[in-house]
Amino acid sequence: MNQETVTAPGEPTVNTSHFRTLFPTTARGAHGARHAAEHWLATQQQEQPEAAVADDDTATASLLIAELTANAAVHGRVRGRNARLALTLTPTTLRIEVTDARGDRLPVRPSEADADGESGRGLLLVTALADAWGCEPHHPGGKTVWAECGRRDAGGGR
Repeated sequence: MNQETVTAPGEPTVNTSHFRTLFPTTARGAHGARHAAEHWLATQQQEQPEAAVADDDTATASLLIAELTANAAVHGRVRGRNARLALTLTPTTLRIEVTDARGDRLPVRPSEADADGESGRGLLLVTALADAWGCEPHHPGGKTVWAECGRRDAGGGR
């Protein structure tokens, strides 16, 4: 876990906090990573009361983290390789990144027609909850699936 302060000339100071953890690509590993991330987010709330966020943002973040880590455990598993969960928290945005070793299995943006399918509903959830999401290649072979959500203050504004 890292925290840095970024100051641009003539701009106010912006606090950016980072969380990273490796987890085995198993259901138990994804569950543990989600709980560690939720604990870190709760700690950030306590340490930075001026950056308090709405309960809806916390619930949204938890759902997005759960879905992306579960997808890595199911679709990104390579024996002997871990996945990585990384969070970047700024005053206005939470970015969630999950990196796994399966660059050959990219997520497909779901259509509304997929809602009745046996799988793929998780990405419908990600699409509905995140302000933006996508997938990028990760060197030397793998992918990073990311989602971003804007933060509202506890009073309900963004």
